[in-house]
Amino acid sequence: MTQIKAVLFDLDGTVNDTVTDLAVSVNYALNKNGLPTHPVDAYKLFAGNGMRVMVQRAMPEGQKEGELYEQVVADYAEYYALHSMDNTKPYDDVPELIDEIRKMGYKTAVVTNKPDVQAKPLIAQMLPGKFDVVIGQMEGIPSKPDPAMPLMAMKELGVTPDECVFVGDSGVDILTGLNSGAYPVGVLWGFRGREELLENGAKELISKPMELIDILKRR
Repeated sequence: MTQIKAVLFDLDGTVNDTVTDLAVSVNYALNKNGLPTHPVDAYKLFAGNGMRVMVQRAMPEGQKEGELYEQVVADYAEYYALHSMDNTKPYDDVPELIDEIRKMGYKTAVVTNKPDVQAKPLIAQMLPGKFDVVIGQMEGIPSKPDPAMPLMAMKELGVTPDECVFVGDSGVDILTGLNSGAYPVGVLWGFRGREELLENGAKELISKPMELIDILKRR
């Protein structure tokens, strides 16, 4: 068995509880454009495939593309840039987990479908110095579950796919781990549930952040 050298984390629903700020921001944009809004919990299902898909899922049927959709995306991005940290915070014990695994010698990265221009400042502000690499969605690079972004992170970290664990809260994250050749671990405190994680091929599930340490010791 190859020794694990790095842990790659999803962001929304895995490292940070971002759902309230995502919901408030999309609802602001929907309301501004005369469209119906959604409860906060609905965004646990809308999020996960990037900003544009999240907004698309929140739009009414028949209005998921075109000029109005593009306006809602723009209004969301402008509002979220100013309000992305109003309610967002790291999940309990996640900062301590990252400190511990870094002390143990593991490299750490965030790989997220959140736009790169949103992800980097969020991590820099809330979890400074805890990740060696942060990679978000960028133009011209396929989003998760395509392996392009995690493979970029692995290259920057100087590790091979079989030396990595990929940790996330959704089926998209599990498929990202599998597609990139990493060992996929699902978390149960995020936006999605056990069934989705297992259906998509999670090798292991954890209900508390510190349980990841046991997996790393075994790997």
